[in-house]
Parts: sequence; C-alpha cells; structure tokens
Amino acid sequence: MGIYDRDYYRSDGPSFFNQGQVCKFLILLNVIVFFLQLVTYPQRGAYLTLQQEGGIVTEWLDLQPARVMHGEVWRLLTYAFLHSVGSIWHIVFNMLLLWWFGKDMEDLYGPREFLFFYLVAAALGGVAFTVDWIVDPEGTRSCIGASGAVTAVLVLCAFHYPYRRILIFYLLPVPLWLMVVVVVGIDFQTMMVIGHRADTAVVVHLAGAAFAALYYKLNWRLSSWGDDFLRWWRTQRRRRVQPRLRVYREEDAAPSVSVAARADSGDEQLEAKLDEVLAKLKEHGEASLTADERSILYRASELFRKRRS
Repeated sequence: MGIYDRDYYRSDGPSFFNQGQVCKFLILLNVIVFFLQLVTYPQRGAYLTLQQEGGIVTEWLDLQPARVMHGEVWRLLTYAFLHSVGSIWHIVFNMLLLWWFGKDMEDLYGPREFLFFYLVAAALGGVAFTVDWIVDPEGTRSCIGASGAVTAVLVLCAFHYPYRRILIFYLLPVPLWLMVVVVVGIDFQTMMVIGHRADTAVVVHLAGAAFAALYYKLNWRLSSWGDDFLRWWRTQRRRRVQPRLRVYREEDAAPSVSVAARADSGDEQLEAKLDEVLAKLKEHGEASLTADERSILYRASELFRKRRS
C-alpha cells in the first residue's frame, strides 16, 4: 500500500503535480537525450534500434560490449537513455509504460528507492547484454533503449497489483499478471528460438524481469545497501587519515629498572636499542612492543629533549 492509498492522506487521490517526481525526471531526461540524438544524427532514413550508424551522442552512449571490455563501463547504464531515431514509437511506448506503472512503484517504495531500482535494473540489463555478446561475439553488437529497466518496473508492478485491469489497444481488458506473462514469454521464446542474433535485445528484457522478481521475492532494499556502503567507506577513510604513531607520555609507560641500568652505560647503547625498537614498531605496530621497549622509547625521547635544550 502506497502512502496515497491511506484514507488519512487523500481525498480523491494524488494529483499529477505531486506524483511520480522521479518518473517525470527520467522521462524528461530520456526526451532530452532523444532530442540530442536527433540533432546530431547525420542522415535520414531507417534506423534500427540495435544497429547504430552514426550520431555522435549515440556513439558516445550506446552499449557496445567491445568498448565496455576496453574500459568504457559507463555504456552499461547510458544506453538505457537512448532510443531509435528511426521511429518515434520506441521512446513513446517506453515512456508511457514507465509513467503508467512507474509512478505507482515510486509511490510504494519512495522516490530514492525507486530511482535505485530503475538504474540498477538498467545496469544489470547492460551487463546481461555484454555477457551475451561474450558468448557469441558475432551476434548483435550494440544496444539502446530503456526497455530492460521498464520491463523490470512492469514486472514489479504486476507482483504488487496482479489483478489490475489493463486495456489492450484500449479494447481488450486483461489482468496485469497475464499481460506480463505474455510479454516475458514472448521474449523468452525469442531467446530460445533465435538466440543471440535477435534484432531486439530480449536478453536485456529478461534480465530486467528476473531482477524485479528477485527484488520482490527477497525483499531487497537498494537504498539501505547504499547507505551501508557509504558508512563503511567513510569508516575506512577515517582510519586511513588517522596517525599510526602515538605520542608517548610519562604516564603511558612505566620505565623498567633493568633497562634504565643498561641504558646508563652510554648514549650509543641506548641509540642502538632505539633503532631496534623503531624497526619493530614500523614492521609490527605499537601492540607488539613490550614494556621494556616502551621504556626505551620514553628514555630516548627524554634524552633527545635534553640535547635540544
């Protein structure tokens, strides 16, 4: 149940202006990138979704596994914000599905968690496509489109609202779970029959669907994982900047009488022992020092202070 479903929060439901803020941001970003693709596309004519032929924005951001393997890892995510410029329906259908089903998931999980979910789904789709290319390098060589992440949103919504009625072509009412089964089933059949050489990157769709199923069944929360990682990273960073040597004071160490007696025989003998103690301190750390060795450090510091004065 989302917050807008609670009786004390709403009267007639959420308005367009306060619902789906992350969805609206993602849609706007996709539209802006699509416009940039259009203005940088060098030629008119047919433009296949999975076969890029020019356009500097597309060339920079599309998913080309060969380039990913050479370090251009940003393509594992940026491809999901590109669409075919040969047909407006590619971006229209993806953005409509994102809005219709994504806004409910955003209300249910919260904007931050939903954004994590969408981006991780897109990245995992990119990883799946890259692995598929490694298995068959002669198959489809590039990929664009938000379909993988949108499929993940659709599947997640079906888990929460399986009996929500959807009008196919605005005529045929079907439950959401049935529509998802048909869509994922077609992708799976295509993968089994055509395999790596399909014109549509069905492996990206299937990766998004699988991720959504695991996310729902295992009750994952990606934003909390991110918070845990940030806390761990900050702790490690603080440990790295902390000094490794302590300042020794008189109350920190109890001088040993036997060491003092041996040290009185001369400064040279004390300095020789000090070298050994410092070497041990550097190699094994402060915890490895014995009481006698701490006493040598203390006496040496007193001696050097007297020399300076």
